[in-house]
Amino acid sequence: MSWYNEAIFYHIYPLGLTGTPKQNDYTEPVHRLNTLLPWISHIKEIGCNALYIGPLFESVGHGYETTDYKKLDSRLGTNEDLTAFVKACHEQGIKVIFDGVFNHTGRDFFAFKDIQQNRENSRYLNWYCNVNFWGNNEYNDGFSYDNWGGYNLLVKLNQRNPEVQDYICDVIRYWVSEFDVDGIRLDAADVLDFDFMRALRRTAEEVKPDFWLMGEVIHGDYSRWVNGETLHSVTNYALHKALYSGHNDHNYFEIAHTVKYLQNMGNLDLYNFVDNHDVERIYTKLSNKAHFTPVHILLYTLPGVPSIYYGSEFGIEGRKERSSDDSLRPALNLEDYESALSDNPFTALIAALGKIRQNTPALSYGSYTELQLTNR
Repeated sequence: MSWYNEAIFYHIYPLGLTGTPKQNDYTEPVHRLNTLLPWISHIKEIGCNALYIGPLFESVGHGYETTDYKKLDSRLGTNEDLTAFVKACHEQGIKVIFDGVFNHTGRDFFAFKDIQQNRENSRYLNWYCNVNFWGNNEYNDGFSYDNWGGYNLLVKLNQRNPEVQDYICDVIRYWVSEFDVDGIRLDAADVLDFDFMRALRRTAEEVKPDFWLMGEVIHGDYSRWVNGETLHSVTNYALHKALYSGHNDHNYFEIAHTVKYLQNMGNLDLYNFVDNHDVERIYTKLSNKAHFTPVHILLYTLPGVPSIYYGSEFGIEGRKERSSDDSLRPALNLEDYESALSDNPFTALIAALGKIRQNTPALSYGSYTELQLTNR
């Protein structure tokens, strides 16, 4: 029995919530992270006891092109701010996990800049995948390399290189010693090397009791990632899709089939959600807005670890745009929602479900059996 078995997560994308500039000019730190301190009480008030926050570390723009794994993004503040923020969460009984972007780095990361400068003579040549000096790219580097998702802004790390493995494991140790973090959400875990994840798991077991590794995985047999050697959990995109489309299509058979499909993978304790920083808000996706209630009842009662994305407890909307995710990651002022618990039915629902979940151990440790299935 570990803390994450009973976790109810709140998810914050800090660069959006705090309204940071889209590009980092690497000048003096601006202490925007401190503006999130009042949110800690709100998180607890609506029944959440864990926080997934990220990306956090120095980057060029959206946060997933890391340039320094050991320095809080200047647009958010200083390392001292982050240490104080995590401490404040812990004082309220809230566990904290960071976003770990270990599949790729940004182009301003020291190892990549060394390759740009020293080319074939760089000692970091093998830190990245398929660096080819016969190729080129849109930046006119005079070489090409593997990336993530077709974006040369995101340079693919060679996770089979022992030096890279050691470096990232040392980053995890630093995050624990410096910030006292309780776990990591691994970005793009579905393309991470499995031996690399095994090294991360060994490090997790070394640095802190019950240190939690949760991976971003979209499709596939989740048990490939969730087991005693690699990760503790992964994102449950299968249930995410079933919950909104099952309601939009009046098809609870889809939801039931998905739950059975997941059960056949084993007792995986997956990370459940209905929206996040990459997908449209649940209130936007639902054809019938009244289905907000049954969707969240299922989120909180089906097997797995539930999570609420910041702002969705207020019923805000957010539609994914072709060239930008900004509408999914808005700046919000908590003072605008100070009476939400009493005046906003969505907030009241989430808080009530959080209380029920916390006071009902069977929802964390019990088994699931389908008794009746109907669309009526």
